[in-house]
Amino acid sequence: MPRNFKLPAQLNFGRITVFGRINVKDPRVAVRAALAVLLAANVAAALWAFKPWGGSAEDLARERDRLQKQVSDLQLRLVRSKTLVDKVDKARKEGDRFLDQYLSERRITFSLLVAELNRAAKDAGIKPREASYVLEPVEGSDTLGQMTITAAYEGSYANLTKFVNLLDKSPRFLILESMQATPQQSGATLTVSFKLDTFVRESAGGQS
Repeated sequence: MPRNFKLPAQLNFGRITVFGRINVKDPRVAVRAALAVLLAANVAAALWAFKPWGGSAEDLARERDRLQKQVSDLQLRLVRSKTLVDKVDKARKEGDRFLDQYLSERRITFSLLVAELNRAAKDAGIKPREASYVLEPVEGSDTLGQMTITAAYEGSYANLTKFVNLLDKSPRFLILESMQATPQQSGATLTVSFKLDTFVRESAGGQS
């Protein structure tokens, strides 16, 4: 009896017709059959995962709702971003307006401050004494500098109080950092040392 047998030339498996003779004990036939089964399984899994034919009405409704929510979230985020940009732009403009109004350029700040302090001292009826001005850069800024003024004056308590009020109403941005008063021997006159801070802007052409 032969060990191998061969199928007829034509076999019908449902709608599939196989022509030729098949040696079922040939290893190549078994491998091809296994690959065909794996391929069919992969195709079936892909079809089930991706559903190219479309989902049910409920699936489509859920997908529509999900996409609509994404659009709503993106629109809300866009509105918030525009609001933030508007606030930043407004703050920048207000900051520039403040600098233009209260800070002067470096090249003219010294003369402006000297003139203003002398005028305030004259209006208050006090006598200016020694004064010093120190300008230092502001850390983290390329356009601003800080000027520290240390100045001493002589006068009565009432006159020195008036002087402080005049400085408080100054159009310059002056910060009173410290004040030390020393009474003179007469008792009616005080010597007061002021330490003031202000900020200056560098001119468009750089330092001068």
